[in-house]
Amino acid sequence: MRVFVTGATGLIGSTVVAELLGNGHTVLALARSDASALAAEAAGAEPLRGALADLDVLRAGVTQADGVVHLAFGNDFSSPEALAKNVAEESAALAALGEQLVGSDRPFVTVSGTPQAPGRASTEADPVPTDGPVGGRSRAVSAVLSLAARGVRSTAVRLPRTVHNQGSGGFAGLLTGIARQTGVSGYPGDGTQRWPAVHALDAAVLFRLALEQGEAGSVWHAVADEGDQVRDIAAVIGRRLGLPVESVPPQTYGPLGPIFAADQPSSSAHTRQALGWEPKHPSLLEDLENIQP
Repeated sequence: MRVFVTGATGLIGSTVVAELLGNGHTVLALARSDASALAAEAAGAEPLRGALADLDVLRAGVTQADGVVHLAFGNDFSSPEALAKNVAEESAALAALGEQLVGSDRPFVTVSGTPQAPGRASTEADPVPTDGPVGGRSRAVSAVLSLAARGVRSTAVRLPRTVHNQGSGGFAGLLTGIARQTGVSGYPGDGTQRWPAVHALDAAVLFRLALEQGEAGSVWHAVADEGDQVRDIAAVIGRRLGLPVESVPPQTYGPLGPIFAADQPSSSAHTRQALGWEPKHPSLLEDLENIQP
């Protein structure tokens, strides 16, 4: 299968491209810069120059592909306005990609986040929240899934709060960055809230399985660790960086503060049973031992 991949050179995208190429597929990779184009070529993919906001380029990519995997997102969490801009840009891109696929029965794999279910681990059957700072992403993904009724084999892989590789990535990576800046390895509240996690190499396998096997309108959970307490995550970060570990105000995390403070464990039992997906790489707490002072 020839697969058009957005976000192909990011932490997750680069592992997805390698997984696809290693399993007999070819990749057309959206590349927003010369450096990204060179990275895509070096990985074995064909670059297509353009950014997520270039809707005509996205449509052209779809016409050249047997399927689409969308992973790109502008990771600017510096302000509510910046986050809202990123969400709006992605929503427009998803709409353009989806419309180009209507009636083709081709697979369209997009990315979402695991939802929150009070008092328990969320499952694939739980709805994603459509309010809050990233609610727009959920609405856009719901629109993609609804394309199942219009001849698109659309499916969503829900990623946990931390997708990690070699000690970096995801919300845990943001905690590490803030710890380096502030001199404190912090956690919001009492730190007992739980975050799910997955290794990027394991997530990449699930994206491939969803592309190859996912039924139209289906949802999958890329969850290896159901939920580590945030204070345990902060403790490893603090030890690796030689910094004190303390509770800090949720405002420390800007527009993501409410999400960081939430307890949000998640299960992938259905995904494992239905697709035969089985994570094999190090857990988050093990992988954070790769953080260098």
